[in-house]
Amino acid sequence: MKKLTGMADFRQTRFRIKSKILLLDSTTISLCLSLFDWAVFRQRKGAIKLHTVLDYDGCLPVYVHMTDGKVHDSMPAKEIVLPKDAVVVADRAYVDFPTLNNWDSNGSYFVVRLKTSVKFNRLKEKSLSEDRHGHILVDEYIELSEEKTRAKYPKKLRRVAVWDEENQQTIELITNQFSWTANTISELYKARWEIETFFKEIKQLLKIKSFLGTSANAVLIQIWTALITILMLKYLKASAKYGWCMSNLVAFLRLNLFVKFDLRKLLDEPFEPPPEPVLQPVIQGVLFNWGD
Repeated sequence: MKKLTGMADFRQTRFRIKSKILLLDSTTISLCLSLFDWAVFRQRKGAIKLHTVLDYDGCLPVYVHMTDGKVHDSMPAKEIVLPKDAVVVADRAYVDFPTLNNWDSNGSYFVVRLKTSVKFNRLKEKSLSEDRHGHILVDEYIELSEEKTRAKYPKKLRRVAVWDEENQQTIELITNQFSWTANTISELYKARWEIETFFKEIKQLLKIKSFLGTSANAVLIQIWTALITILMLKYLKASAKYGWCMSNLVAFLRLNLFVKFDLRKLLDEPFEPPPEPVLQPVIQGVLFNWGD
């Protein structure tokens, strides 16, 4: 079991909840199978998966596990032990009812997108509040109807259906949190996009699509180096007085990598001209001391 530790202590401002928000997802990195023969994915294609838990507060990972591309997303999730009262937000690939049942039994919460193949019975429909968001369609209590799935998760669940205007589709969410508003549940799932942004940053800005070594250990070293780098970059971005975009910050540092300057001042005031250098008078030393 992988217990999550070392998470940020500062609180987010978007959600008025006390629970620690964790975003769970994976990303696939394609590899050449002839070079990375250990990273089996398909018959003629290699790939690795980075299974990641992202702390929403600082948008930094608290758990990263690398597997070959064939491993299903839900398999590494079985090994994760969530902190008590934390809420994990995930896509429908993580609808694994034994795992969800374990998280619930340990006092953790989840907000997961429901698969269309899951059958359920409606127990009670909650009345929608007048201050709800317009995209909230249904808020109700359900139980799993099929005998096999109900044996894996025998408790009741809460189902919140929301309308996705951008993709013109209905998204069904299930959760074991019954006291939060439907607005909070839908906004939590919307916040899952932060982990997609994180994957985009490490792939495009830190170039982990191509690797210097071909062994599994070499790939892991490069990935962990990239994660350390993104931690440093996010710290610089958060502490700088100027409002940097992450891509601009990376490009700026890359251009000035071999320039001697005050990094803090340069990040705070990037468009201020540098001070004029102070020229010290050159005093010619005495080469010869002629006596009288």
